[in-house]
Amino acid sequence: MTTVGQQDKTEQEAKNPLVEGLERLPVHPTNLVIFGATGDLSKRKLLPALYNLAHEGALPERFNLIGVSRSDMPHGDFRGMAKEAIEKFSRRKPDPKVLEELLNEAKYIPGSFDDDSVYTTLTDTLEEFDEAAGHPFNRIFYLSTAPMFFPVIVGALGRHKLEDTKDDNEVRVVIEKPFGTNLEEAQDLNEQVLDVLDESQAYRIDHYLGKETVQNMLAFRFANGLFEPIWNRNFIDNVQITAAEDIGIGSRAGYYDSAGALRDLVQNHMLQLLTLLCMEPPVTFSADDVRDEKVKVLHAVIKPTPETVDRFAVPAQYGPGVDAGEDVGGYLQEDDVPEDSTTETFAALRLEVDNWRWAGVPIYLRTGKRLARKVTEIAVTLKPVPHLAFQEDGSVGVKPNQIILTMQPNEGVTITLGAKIPGSRMRIRPVNMEFLYGTAFLSESPEAYERLIMDAMRGDATLFTRNDEVEAQWHICDPIVKNWEAQSGPIAQYESGSQGPEEADELLEEGSHWRAI
Repeated sequence: MTTVGQQDKTEQEAKNPLVEGLERLPVHPTNLVIFGATGDLSKRKLLPALYNLAHEGALPERFNLIGVSRSDMPHGDFRGMAKEAIEKFSRRKPDPKVLEELLNEAKYIPGSFDDDSVYTTLTDTLEEFDEAAGHPFNRIFYLSTAPMFFPVIVGALGRHKLEDTKDDNEVRVVIEKPFGTNLEEAQDLNEQVLDVLDESQAYRIDHYLGKETVQNMLAFRFANGLFEPIWNRNFIDNVQITAAEDIGIGSRAGYYDSAGALRDLVQNHMLQLLTLLCMEPPVTFSADDVRDEKVKVLHAVIKPTPETVDRFAVPAQYGPGVDAGEDVGGYLQEDDVPEDSTTETFAALRLEVDNWRWAGVPIYLRTGKRLARKVTEIAVTLKPVPHLAFQEDGSVGVKPNQIILTMQPNEGVTITLGAKIPGSRMRIRPVNMEFLYGTAFLSESPEAYERLIMDAMRGDATLFTRNDEVEAQWHICDPIVKNWEAQSGPIAQYESGSQGPEEADELLEEGSHWRAI
């Protein structure tokens, strides 16, 4: 594995020296246990991410994989399933030698997550790996399961002392989202997790934070003197954070109809983007210093109340329309969706961070299914210039400058400027200055799960959410959830393939408009 990764790195550097810095960092020998190892997330994301890390030589020299799930199968069948998943979903064509080295010692433990015999077998398996190596490995327990099993698994790890450290090894537990479906559940789950684990062992994952462009917001803001002086209420007019999808819910009705757009994306991903955009410079970029600043932002957000929710938030649901030139049904026509469902597939919020830097700046969030196209971006609109001397010469195209950070589909940063149109008259129109990751670095950005798995192995919790972050996010969203669930009657509709519901326009200040999706 190491040879292949080092060769790839050398070839990349020969093509483009800008990739310098993608070095392999040392990682303590690790045993990774995936609970829910035969599930969809494991097949599509986790196993391919492990292969890509192995291909690049990033995994520790001694690494073992253990799968735990309810399906009954021998070790060999689990390895075969993992191999098929990697071949189907990996972002690079698998190298047979790397694949064999990754999986040849992989183990599988079948059983229910509440069955103590599973954890007895798991203890024995982990100790066998340690004894064969002559020293204890670090242990990562990845909970890729339904949320109902999070406290069950953590509790069992505690009963069997699997969370205990020995000698110089460390134990960490990675917990997938959703972390609760309301504030009370999140608080209860935090209490159950922290009854067993130290906070330093709990890695609550939000895969959006593993995206290169999301992380680059910190570099964009704090490594460039060009932007930070204007990053405040004196220069910024408004911010729009958009996470739009052009597909419906597919086969996810069982999950989605009980969650909705607010829980699925706003409470976690989008509020995390807001914190990175609005946080103060941390003293250092250590995990706790960064997360301290993020929590301060969440505490500064003006919380909706039952009386003000309608002024803060708008829900809607996609109806019939056109997608990629074909007629499609609405949400209520999707398989397994109740015909009277009022679950929102679109959510728009207007928030304000009430602190010295951001007071008075509206921050708009919107997310939805079956919109015009797939895009995730943050658009920061600056205030217009105080005096436009070019007005008399027909400068109808002059618009306020924007800084647009795009997470998908094309990762990069765009800055809109006013420029003179060639000709004898002084006419102005907007033009773009663009930075695209693929063009600048001539390399494919790693998948978010690759970065996050690697950080968990290193013990770097910067891109994972802390307990107080999770609860602060729910303090913002919980009043909205309760208000929407208490409402009766039909929910606002928008046409599939459109820009979203007209009702969302009511959140905007006069003269403002949503960026086209």
